[in-house]
Amino acid sequence: MLPDDLPGKNLDGHHHITMATGNPQEDFDFHTKVLGLKCVKRTLFYDGAVPVYHMYYGNEGGEEGTLLTTFPVEHLGVKGTPGSGQVSNVSLSVPTDAVDYWKDRLGAHDFAVSDSERFGERHLDFVSPHGINLAIVGVDVDERAPRDNGPVPGEMMIRGTHAAGVSTRDMEFMEEFLQVAWGSRKVAEDGDRVRYTTGGERSGAYTDFTVEPDRKPGSWTVGSGAIHHMAYKVESSEHQKQIKFFTEGLGYTDVSDIKDRGYFDSIYVRTPSGALFEACCSHTPSFLCDEPAESLGSTLMMSPQIKANKDEVLKVIGEIQD
Repeated sequence: MLPDDLPGKNLDGHHHITMATGNPQEDFDFHTKVLGLKCVKRTLFYDGAVPVYHMYYGNEGGEEGTLLTTFPVEHLGVKGTPGSGQVSNVSLSVPTDAVDYWKDRLGAHDFAVSDSERFGERHLDFVSPHGINLAIVGVDVDERAPRDNGPVPGEMMIRGTHAAGVSTRDMEFMEEFLQVAWGSRKVAEDGDRVRYTTGGERSGAYTDFTVEPDRKPGSWTVGSGAIHHMAYKVESSEHQKQIKFFTEGLGYTDVSDIKDRGYFDSIYVRTPSGALFEACCSHTPSFLCDEPAESLGSTLMMSPQIKANKDEVLKVIGEIQD
């Protein structure tokens, strides 16, 4: 029996999921006009020499657990390669009686939809315009507030992330990582799939592993069509530091320093499965630190040195029209 005070027990569900996409306008239109999410922040990814958009989509306030974030990298010309050892799919929670609405909506936008069942849940599987595997999942109880003034009626709207799906060649060492370092527990199995929860057993806290021993490894670069990492929420910077030091002490040395992302602090760890996980602690007031609520996500936020060359930057990354 593991002790209850392991640092990873302070992780409590999803914070966000980050994926690399292609054209920035297509990225914006898909997430805001098809999925109906709100753009709650548009900024730039500062790791690297070439500027890249970093877009955030979620509910009205961009609350943790509702967030999909993207790096539109068409101008870099880098493609992701799907395979094992990476986060491979994302499922999104909607009310159970909204699933048929979404099947019709996705079909009306020319998406091929596969209707399936996993873990006793109804899934609508489809592929985004950027090659990302997504699913709409019917969930009976989800207390997260939906966006209620977008193109999708509030009662039908996405509540947030449901599960992150990871493709792994085996679970031998990953199980130890999840239970000891990441404070997670196994809650279900379904064929070659294993479900863990990080935090309470609820939508927005699940990670689903598909064991695929013969699948070739996927890429780890920020390349279009690949999910880059899965972020989990931790409430305080002190708990975040404890998770970092404890995980390193277990021998998982591929752990980053704490990185200030402007709206939250992040540590990243390359897990035994190959997938990149993040322990993420939001700042206060996070997204409202540089924009008021009434215009949240409407302005491109950039550092002063880049803002001085805004026109040249936009020529490189492309300008997004609302």
